[in-house]
Amino acid sequence: MLTDPERALPASGGCPDDVLVSLRGVRKVFPNATIALEGFDLDVGSGEFLTLLGASGCGKSTVLRILAALTEPTSGRVQRSGAVAAAGQGRIGFVFQEPTLMPWATVTANVALPLRLLRGARAGPAPSVDEALALVGLSEFRAAYPRELSGGMKMRVSIARALVTGPSLLLMDEPFAALDEITRFRLNNDLLALWQSLRKTVVFVTHSVFESVYLSSRIVVMASRPGRVFTDIRIDAPYPRDERFRTSSEYAALCRTVSQALGRAMAEGEP
Repeated sequence: MLTDPERALPASGGCPDDVLVSLRGVRKVFPNATIALEGFDLDVGSGEFLTLLGASGCGKSTVLRILAALTEPTSGRVQRSGAVAAAGQGRIGFVFQEPTLMPWATVTANVALPLRLLRGARAGPAPSVDEALALVGLSEFRAAYPRELSGGMKMRVSIARALVTGPSLLLMDEPFAALDEITRFRLNNDLLALWQSLRKTVVFVTHSVFESVYLSSRIVVMASRPGRVFTDIRIDAPYPRDERFRTSSEYAALCRTVSQALGRAMAEGEP
């Protein structure tokens, strides 16, 4: 079902109760004069699994960095609810495309790093390092070093590190793009199980139509040059999702709808 991405803000200018972060009219221009985003509007709803889907260079990662307060927009409004207002206090977790683990440190030390950086200033209740490792199925590898782990296991460590502060919002920038298909499918399943058990809000970036449909409750398809919202697609298939959904006619039809939307977005972004 196609939906209108625009949502009214309350008169006070804050976020609605069910919205964690709201972007309005966001423009981002880099120092080399590249316009990464123009007129970008987005509401991130509490508890949803939102995927940003688009071609390379359409500004998906820039949106994530603005949501995380790692970069500021050139113009426009970014409004955060109290649950994520202090990004530096552990309320936002970020999983990058590369695990970026410290090679000289054990799995436990890598996962504990955000807690050491926060020095006790995190937002609220958070899982211990052992609990975070248990969530991603790596309890038996707490003393291992990154060189001893597979690519999928390294990504699990990265996810545990993002979860250890107990964030309200989890941002994931193509975390499974470099993995083989079997590992990617397994981690997709594990991520959905985590999302359902922890009730986090997830914003996920991918190039994959198939991955976006399988994971998401909502997909924002982006056009580029400059980056902007092309359309907003609600994925109404129920959770939990498993291989029966992945091989169903419903999944195939949704993938076709999203693929067609992506094709139109890419054509609109061509010079």
